[in-house]
Amino acid sequence: MRSPALLAGALLFGAVPAFAQAPSSDIFPPWQHGANNDARDRGLEFTIPEIDVLADFHGSLNDPKLVLYVGGNYYFAMAPLVAEFEREHPDYAGRLYWETIPPGRLAEQIRKGGTITVGNMTWTVKADAYFAGLAGVKRLIDEGLLVGPPVPYVTNTLTIMVPRNNPAGIKGLADLARPGLRLAMPNPAFEGIARQIKGALTRAGGEALATAVYETKVRDGSTILTQIHHRQTPLWLMQGRVQAGVTWQSEALFQEQAGNPIAHVEIPASQNSTAVYAGAVVKGAAHPEAAKAWLEYIRSPAALAIFARYGFKPYRPAE
Repeated sequence: MRSPALLAGALLFGAVPAFAQAPSSDIFPPWQHGANNDARDRGLEFTIPEIDVLADFHGSLNDPKLVLYVGGNYYFAMAPLVAEFEREHPDYAGRLYWETIPPGRLAEQIRKGGTITVGNMTWTVKADAYFAGLAGVKRLIDEGLLVGPPVPYVTNTLTIMVPRNNPAGIKGLADLARPGLRLAMPNPAFEGIARQIKGALTRAGGEALATAVYETKVRDGSTILTQIHHRQTPLWLMQGRVQAGVTWQSEALFQEQAGNPIAHVEIPASQNSTAVYAGAVVKGAAHPEAAKAWLEYIRSPAALAIFARYGFKPYRPAE
């Protein structure tokens, strides 16, 4: 991140868009200022935005009673979901740990016995339940990593995330092929949403549009592929590195509700994709009854009301 003096100079000469001038403490995650931490005793507070932040790892590793691997698409909903779950199940208060990195990476962590390395730190925490797209959950059940049946609970749709006031004038998916328009797009190697986006692009403009966004613009550098789109896309928009990116609708709504300088452009239903979110108990889970309690809770009216705040809809079997 540039120093305030350099940034001010860049703004003076028009090198950086005005929406990029927010202080780093505002634009860098974690955006919920500790609300997504279930630990009661937090000891020394040492969170330095941009430098030392484990934004997608939540709670304490000290003897958790329930460990959740949650696809990162609703990290922002987890704080109120956990609070309500603990109100209904007080024995679990302060004893949940959860991760919200992309679901493909979480599956890899399961295969590696729950061990993960971030920066200079390595730790092991084995999941009790895993949550991702329904198709992905079914694949892991077939692989023997999860115990069926899958439990679907909500759906989500795509949107185009843009800086506040949409300075590039994006009107729809077809505009994303515009030469020189800088995009942040989920990497198909890591994030399942990329398959949904490619389908939407094809419906909006045929294979030519999908190829332009995910091949031509990648080669010329105007599409930057993310590794964790729910963090990188809004951050890069606020920094002025990109001008648009396709995300889940819920992620844009959260950013807007949080007061960050983000907006979104609706994608018509005829072009859009709908994701079904599901979960299942992890085979060999240390806390299988706790996992089952969460899976039951996640479909309850109380949980669905929390999801609705961010645009999620309850899963209906006909969908």
